[in-house]
Amino acid sequence: MEITKDIKYVGVNDHDIDLFEGQYIVENGMAYNSYVIMDDKIAVFDTVDARFGKEWLHNLEDVLKDRKPDYLIVQHMEPDHSANIALFMETYPEAQIVASAVAFNMMKQFFGTNFPDRQVMVSEGSTLSLGTHNLTFVTAPMVHWPEVIVTYDSTDKVLFSADAFGKFGALDVEEDWACEARRYYIGIVGKYGVQVQALLKKAAALDIQTICPLHGPVLTENLGYYLGLYQTWSSYGVETPGVMIAYTSVYGHTKAAVELLADKLREAGCPKVVVNDLARCDMAEAVEDAFRYGKIIFATTTYNTEIFPFMHEFICHLTERNFQNRKVAFVENGSWVPAAAKVMKKMLENCKNLTYADTTVTIKSAMNDANIAQIEALAKEMA
Repeated sequence: MEITKDIKYVGVNDHDIDLFEGQYIVENGMAYNSYVIMDDKIAVFDTVDARFGKEWLHNLEDVLKDRKPDYLIVQHMEPDHSANIALFMETYPEAQIVASAVAFNMMKQFFGTNFPDRQVMVSEGSTLSLGTHNLTFVTAPMVHWPEVIVTYDSTDKVLFSADAFGKFGALDVEEDWACEARRYYIGIVGKYGVQVQALLKKAAALDIQTICPLHGPVLTENLGYYLGLYQTWSSYGVETPGVMIAYTSVYGHTKAAVELLADKLREAGCPKVVVNDLARCDMAEAVEDAFRYGKIIFATTTYNTEIFPFMHEFICHLTERNFQNRKVAFVENGSWVPAAAKVMKKMLENCKNLTYADTTVTIKSAMNDANIAQIEALAKEMA
């Protein structure tokens, strides 16, 4: 794939993977992206997952023809991008390796060496000339590891963005960018909104016409759309008006209350109502929805004086990712001492800027007329 006249794509698609990072379902696989700038000197950007080393080197050789690379630029040390560093350095013994100081420390941890006699260490504002192409390195710590750098090519106005602006899914599959990019961002980068905001401020000072991420497609058109979504996600803003209901139910009574509540929300004019059964849905999809919509209702049962395990896990995912800036309501069920609302609110107490609904629905075993009235009141308040 040709990105520009001098920049080529040499990445790979992975359709064997079922869980990315051991937890995220990726029905359409993953792409591990790698790029080459062909100039007076040649720079390769990042390697790929360990299982694709030979395929990646073959792709690289096809682009290089009879030339040899001068630099391997390591922007991110996560193994899906760095696993073949040692293989590259063995294959091209004259090449130098360009990375941050923290990356070189990690390199020694992964490979037993950080290639001390072949290092080009870079930091914020460091530059590297390849001839026609002039590269500037920008530090991006905790987006989403501490060693990360991104690279700006001022000649072709390309930002090599490391994991930023990435998404789930192989490149030979057509699918909506925002859906899988959102799930990827919230799941993997979501905790680090402050750090992403800092990177966006640096990016705003650059004339960027193309974004080359380490996962997902190269972005060349309507870049304001992608930058705008990252601004919303990293500031924990509301992307889509609506209400998300997350629930667990043991014998169906809480589920019945949630279904009634969803109907009442729609009747009250709520623009979007999304319901997630936490025992059955993809947990990462539910977490994505919680960050997408402006209002959320937690509905669950009291369980061993706490809350049902899937709800506990869900709330932990939210708090780990700095959940904030939302309106929150509770539906609780318990046959003798309903305590779920109290437990859930306690779990959320360190989240910033949460506004709690005045109405809490408390069910004892099964719904009654008083509960139906509570549900109608809550629907009006949340809609």
